[in-house]
Amino acid sequence: MNSGLVVLLVLGWVLAAVASSWAFARHRAERMPRRGVDAPGRALPAAVAELLNETSERVASARAMQHWFVAALDETDEAIVVVDRIGREVLRNRSAQRFTGARHAHALAEEAMHDLIERALLGELAERELQLYGPPAQVLALRAVPLRQGVETVGAAAFVRDVTESRRIESVRRDFVANVSHELKTPIGALGLLAETMISSEDPAVVRSLAERVLREAERLSRIVDDLLDLSQIESQEAPTRVPVPARVLVNEAVDHVQAAADQAGVPILVNGVPPDVEIPCEPRQVRSALVNLLDNAIKYSGPAEPVEVSARVDGDRVAFVVRDHGIGIPSRDLERIFERFYRVDRARSRDTGGTGLGLSIVRHVAQAHGGEVSVESTEGEGSTFVLSLPHAQRGPRALSEAS
Repeated sequence: MNSGLVVLLVLGWVLAAVASSWAFARHRAERMPRRGVDAPGRALPAAVAELLNETSERVASARAMQHWFVAALDETDEAIVVVDRIGREVLRNRSAQRFTGARHAHALAEEAMHDLIERALLGELAERELQLYGPPAQVLALRAVPLRQGVETVGAAAFVRDVTESRRIESVRRDFVANVSHELKTPIGALGLLAETMISSEDPAVVRSLAERVLREAERLSRIVDDLLDLSQIESQEAPTRVPVPARVLVNEAVDHVQAAADQAGVPILVNGVPPDVEIPCEPRQVRSALVNLLDNAIKYSGPAEPVEVSARVDGDRVAFVVRDHGIGIPSRDLERIFERFYRVDRARSRDTGGTGLGLSIVRHVAQAHGGEVSVESTEGEGSTFVLSLPHAQRGPRALSEAS
């Protein structure tokens, strides 16, 4: 329910309860027996005492209900402040307490809220979005509405809602759409240009060369679409179906998947120290996809004869899959961003290698979906080491010790 409506209901209920109590008292007073007229033998003090007792019970009930409604408002995340017709505060829920006597960012929010309340007391609906740079950074949506009794404004209510996360999601969505449009535009434009050139050429050798480039661009476009579908499926699957799979099987299958690309690039893959009987409760296709992306990334950024090493080790309640290369490495300024969608350290090299800029983002999402994490250490010119850490199946101490 809208918080403004809740407050109006609370205030309306309180006013109705008070009015009801007064109406009840008046009704009882009118029906009180008058000495010597309605009931000559009835004592007036006893009737008054009965009236006061019943009225007190109704007022106590109204106060209890008011307390319950205010307690309910204290449980909302939205900050709510209510003032009377002269701007005097009559209600401030728990979420709004953080603005009272605040300093720095929250002091700005309190000031903005009072500005909106002043406008609402003049009968105007007032809204504003406030950027607070923190720390932590926040985006607050503020709104103030006049409270009316008939046509008269008898007060105002202000609402402050934290919209930081929703604005972040909107920004991510906009960036994602822009990036997808850009990434798809490149191969699609190349395909159109190559097709036009093929139509105008009569040289079989030229046509064949152009056809090979068309094939490469089509494969690149297909990889982008496949990665987008994988990423979408991983993000939409809050709790992936998990089955226990041996860590060795996951590593071997990932290596088999990239072996042809490694052979073509002249990059040897070395598998070292994978525990033989440690199992990972996981969605197998997703974890294989994560390992394949790490290996594929290492192969693309390694030179011929520079080995890519893959291993796994038990680390407490987790298994750490380690992929190490001896390639060009990653500049320190880029380390914090390489897991972002479409982020590339070297865009020119990525175009040459056919990278989509989504592989490491997929790895991060797979790790998060399985309750794990991924990290990287790299030295420019010396190579990179990626560690994908996932929880392993709980087993007895003996088996775990043997696996280690």
